[in-house]
Amino acid sequence: MKKLNNKVAVITGGNSGIGLATARRFITDGALVVITGRNQEALDAAVIDLGDRATGIPSDVTNIEDLDRLFAQVQEQFGQIDVLFANAGIAPLLPCEAVTEEHFDILFNTNVRGLFFTIQKALPLLSEGASVILNASIVAQSGLPNTSIYSATKAAVRSLGRTLAAELASRGIRVNVVSPGLIETPFWDKVGLSKDEVDAFGAQVIQQTPLGRPGRSEEIAATVAFLASDDASYFTGADLVADGGMIQV
Repeated sequence: MKKLNNKVAVITGGNSGIGLATARRFITDGALVVITGRNQEALDAAVIDLGDRATGIPSDVTNIEDLDRLFAQVQEQFGQIDVLFANAGIAPLLPCEAVTEEHFDILFNTNVRGLFFTIQKALPLLSEGASVILNASIVAQSGLPNTSIYSATKAAVRSLGRTLAAELASRGIRVNVVSPGLIETPFWDKVGLSKDEVDAFGAQVIQQTPLGRPGRSEEIAATVAFLASDDASYFTGADLVADGGMIQV
């Protein structure tokens, strides 16, 4: 039997990158998948790519009304959630002296506030023994130039992984974190750096990575799929770091 056979999984930010790769993996493992995204065109294309076991619901995690509509539709269509991957996030990068209040607020509103209320709004639908996975980053544990606010948001996500794991344990709900290193995704087109700056940043990170290469979205998807499955039934509050050894070696 497939590891996620007929489980209902919701993935925020599921129309590209790690989210889309995870949706593909969940479907391969037997799940029914709901993906969200802010871009209707990208969301529609992702659903066509994923096939009839996928449903796309437009939703912005920073908009509470959107989250209410999302979970109302999930309840009507599926009745419950067995796996929630809180994946939606952004990463505009700036040196600390260039950070504005707007930059600060946008990052925290999406990466922390949006993630927290995604989980809170999903709580009534989470089945007993459900798995919740939060997408953090190795920057929560390391210092890289131009990432001060982004890193702070991901440290908050890591903290939420611990506290929510403790709070939800009585319902048998497992809450875990995945922390990717440098991953090849369209994410890097949206960080506000030029191609040369992105290439230089990537080269710096790869130089510090023992495996000597960036990761692939499919590799992170496999880690998330493990945490979603009963193979990880004794994992909660954990942080699985998938970074090619960058901060582990």
